Amino acid sequence: MTTLNQQALDYHEFPRPGKISVESSKPCATAQDLSLAYTPGVAEPVREIAKNPENAYRYTNKGNLVAVITDGTAILGLGNLGPLASKPVMEGKGILFKRFANIDVFDIEVNAPSIESFIETVVNISPTFGGINLEDIAAPHCFVIEKALKERLDIPVFHDDQHGTAVIICAGLLNALEIQGKKLEDVKLVCLGAGAAGLAGMRLLISMGAKMENMLLVDSKGVIHTGRSDLNIYKQEFARDTPLRTLTDAMNGADVFIGVSGSNLVSQKMIKSMAPRPVVFAMANPDPEILPSEAHAARDDLIMATGRSDFPNQVNNVLGFPFIFRGALDARAKQITEKMLIAAVKALAELAREPVPEEVLKAYNAKEMAFGRDYILPKPFDPRLIERIPPAVAKAAE
Repeated sequence: MTTLNQQALDYHEFPRPGKISVESSKPCATAQDLSLAYTPGVAEPVREIAKNPENAYRYTNKGNLVAVITDGTAILGLGNLGPLASKPVMEGKGILFKRFANIDVFDIEVNAPSIESFIETVVNISPTFGGINLEDIAAPHCFVIEKALKERLDIPVFHDDQHGTAVIICAGLLNALEIQGKKLEDVKLVCLGAGAAGLAGMRLLISMGAKMENMLLVDSKGVIHTGRSDLNIYKQEFARDTPLRTLTDAMNGADVFIGVSGSNLVSQKMIKSMAPRPVVFAMANPDPEILPSEAHAARDDLIMATGRSDFPNQVNNVLGFPFIFRGALDARAKQITEKMLIAAVKALAELAREPVPEEVLKAYNAKEMAFGRDYILPKPFDPRLIERIPPAVAKAAE
């Protein structure tokens, strides 16, 4: 076992197992405290909430509590390992919510025998929460689950693997294209991976001006085209009438590559075949579709991003979901809309173009950072994120 692997296991086991805990937000040290925290005092907020359910936001933590919930069918890049195996990831999500947006989280791992039972479980527990963050749920049933919950609940429902990823992709791509001197509505784009992240990312890009006729989606069986009979309804939306069949075919002349698939699927030859000044987002984790060193060796005019923190231009959902939820909770929004997502995209993209504060440089042990080929997105520890993204999202919710 490598040193890093053992460090990760030790981090999760010691000094106490797991990564999150529940702490009291009110004193409970005296008999008087106890009489207020529990019986008889607790009866008063109970009565007030029974009179008006909105009072739950005054007297309980509902307004700042999010459920991070999964069935464990698509854990990271590890696949369907079941709900219990997903718990470290869900706890990790809870840490990020708290650290970056001061949002409390209960992680909930559901052993659901069917899509319907998962939906019913979430609906039945929803009164506890101010929002629902769906996580690590495989496509295509993640689309069915999200749609059903949005229709049935009056609190925000957000599938981070879809819309969180989409927001960061769009923000990074807007800035990369600006640097490369290209426009979103003109670029020829290839997306490798037609699951939750890929489809949601393409839909959001289209909402922001990209043209569907300029997009080619590629899954494990090749280009998604109208001649295929194996496409689900979500992939059919992006089927093109084209003679192109392989990723190699699709990459030829492309301005943009978005990878949300698996490791080492893109060759240097493919990178060389792309249009001048290309943008390559290879976001498979832990190993990208092509390593930055290989892509840069193939050509020197590209902008490269990955999902990893040890390379420049990390496309990381932590730039999105804590702040999107903070804005939604602050606005008491009943759902997270496309308008709110676009507001987050624009706020993120604009922040990356501003001078980087000294405290961010210190956090990353860097002498300088400036908007350009190696800095197209803000860093997760940038304190301005909490100041900019939530207000933009909350305003869009009005």
